[in-house]
Amino acid sequence: MLDICLLGTGGMMPLPYRWLTSMMARCSGSNLLIDCGEGTQIALKEKGWSPKPIDTICFTHYHADHISGLPGLLLTMGNAERTEPLTLIGPRGLERVVNALRMIAPELPFELRMIELTENRQQLTIGPYVIDAYKVNHNVLCYGYTIQIPRKGRFDVERARVQQIPQKFWNRLQKGETIPYDGRILTPDMVLGPDRRGLKVTYCTDTRPVPVIAEYAAGSDLFICEGMYGEREKAAKAREYKHMTFYEAATLAKEAQPGQLWLTHYSPSLTRPDDYMDEVRKIFPRTKAARDGWSMELEFDEE
Repeated sequence: MLDICLLGTGGMMPLPYRWLTSMMARCSGSNLLIDCGEGTQIALKEKGWSPKPIDTICFTHYHADHISGLPGLLLTMGNAERTEPLTLIGPRGLERVVNALRMIAPELPFELRMIELTENRQQLTIGPYVIDAYKVNHNVLCYGYTIQIPRKGRFDVERARVQQIPQKFWNRLQKGETIPYDGRILTPDMVLGPDRRGLKVTYCTDTRPVPVIAEYAAGSDLFICEGMYGEREKAAKAREYKHMTFYEAATLAKEAQPGQLWLTHYSPSLTRPDDYMDEVRKIFPRTKAARDGWSMELEFDEE
């Protein structure tokens, strides 16, 4: 199972009723955070989730509304007596930016492991997550993220028996181990069927609509995408500052066909995003104007 919570939906500045855009994923005891703007800690508290078990934080880019909450979050994790390493992932410049922010959080009881993205497309596997990062089109270097929870194929008992693989090894092979036995090398592909459909979530914000977003969002269970403006007359402003309108996000979703599209990263002037949904859903019917704290529990298909 994969738990997703959109902690905040605001862009540029936090508001009394809207925290800055941030998303938390939880799977198999591993917690992953994407972006950490001002107010992220409070949003976590409001959700009832703890920052202490966060293993990985991914940053789309280094504008303040996406990273300014990091020093306080690190201090809170340290005060909670965390000792496990924390992995930070982001565009080039990550180490320089984080070290500057740590001037106000200099002493931590845990190690920071930093991974700077250097390619236009880059894939990482951390804990249960396969993370795809891909460069998008903002006025600074910025990445979108797709996280997947893969699912192995079914164990084939008959194949195991035909190949005379002892039953004591079945569980280990099912978990992906390679086992030397009696002059042979037993591998998972000897007893597992083809991979089954896993779980997939795409998160993308602060960008113009570019084809790579729809490519990575294709078939996602949930596509969380920037919708800075709902007002059609602000399309030129979106182009100028390299953001997206509701309608551009919905057009990407129409191409990608995710299970749902959640709009996020609203302009502070956009107080009633639901007012635009009738028009947006003409483009992609499964669109929702997300609100702070929205959650979704994703489960593997029953087979």
